[in-house]
Amino acid sequence: MINLNDLFLFVQAVEAGSFSEGARRLGIPKSTISKRIGELEAQLGARLIHRTSRSFSLSDAGRDFFNHARGALIEAEAAENIVRSRLAEPSGTVRITASIPTTQFYLADCLPVLARKYPKINLEMYASDRFVDLVQEGYDLAIRSHFAPLPDSDLVQKQLMTEPIFVVASPGYLSAHGQPVSPQDVSSHYGLLSASGAEIWHLVSDSGAEVKTKPIRRMLANESITLIKAAIADMGLTCLPSSICESAIKHGELIRVLPDWSAGMVTTTLLMPHRRGQLPSVRAVVDFFSNDMRKGGE
Repeated sequence: MINLNDLFLFVQAVEAGSFSEGARRLGIPKSTISKRIGELEAQLGARLIHRTSRSFSLSDAGRDFFNHARGALIEAEAAENIVRSRLAEPSGTVRITASIPTTQFYLADCLPVLARKYPKINLEMYASDRFVDLVQEGYDLAIRSHFAPLPDSDLVQKQLMTEPIFVVASPGYLSAHGQPVSPQDVSSHYGLLSASGAEIWHLVSDSGAEVKTKPIRRMLANESITLIKAAIADMGLTCLPSSICESAIKHGELIRVLPDWSAGMVTTTLLMPHRRGQLPSVRAVVDFFSNDMRKGGE
C-alpha cells in the first residue's frame, strides 16, 4: 500500500511547483522529496512528474494522481479535524478568493467580525478578477457575484443573496439635467457604463414590466468605485447593485432614479470543493457567510 507520507510530499511538491520550493516550505532537504517521489513512481510503475534542471510538469497520469492524492489528504485532514472539533473550536487555515468588488463591498466589513468570532481560524483572503481554479490552486472557498446562473461544475454551490441593481445619479447632476420620470427618459441622459456591451439598459418595474433604454455614453469603467465616484461627480446615471451604492444613497451623495424600476438582479454565490466542506473550519466560515450575507440581502 502507498505510504501517505509520500502522497503528502508529492502534493506539496506539485503545489509548490518544484522540489526545491516544496523542500523549502517543508524545511527538509530537496533530496528527501526527490528520493521519496522517485520511489513512489517506481512503486506505481509510472512517471508522475517530468523534471529537468529547467522544467517541472505533471504527466497525464501524474495530473490524475495529484487530484486523487490531494483528495485523500483532504479526507485524512477532515478525519483528524472531526475528532479535534469535539474538543476545541474550529481552527486551521481557510483560503478564500473573491472578485475585487465582492471583496471591497461585501467581505471587507465582515471578515474582521469572522476573525473575532473564530480566533483560531487563520483567514487568507485573495482578491482577484481573473478566473480561479479552486481545486488546482488550493482554495477552500470562492465567493462570486454574477448576473447569469453559474455553469454546472463539480463544485458545491450555495446561494448567499440576491439583490436588485439600482439606477443612481447625484443630486447635482439631476438638478442640472432633470429627473427621469420614465425609463424612456434615460435615453436623453448621460450614462456611466460598466462594460462595452452594456450600452443598452434592461429595466424591470416592480410590476414586472420590461423596457430597454440606451443612455448617451459618457464614460466606461469596469470597476465599481470608479463608477460611484464618477456619478457623485455629477457625470451621469449609472447602474450599481443596491449594497454597493446604499452608503452613498444614505449619505445623500447619490439618489435612486426611477425607484419603481431596477436594472436587473445580481446573485452572490459561495462555491467550494465537495471535500472541503467537511472540515470544521471551512464549515464554520460557510455558516458565517450564509447568515451574514443573507441578512444583508434582505
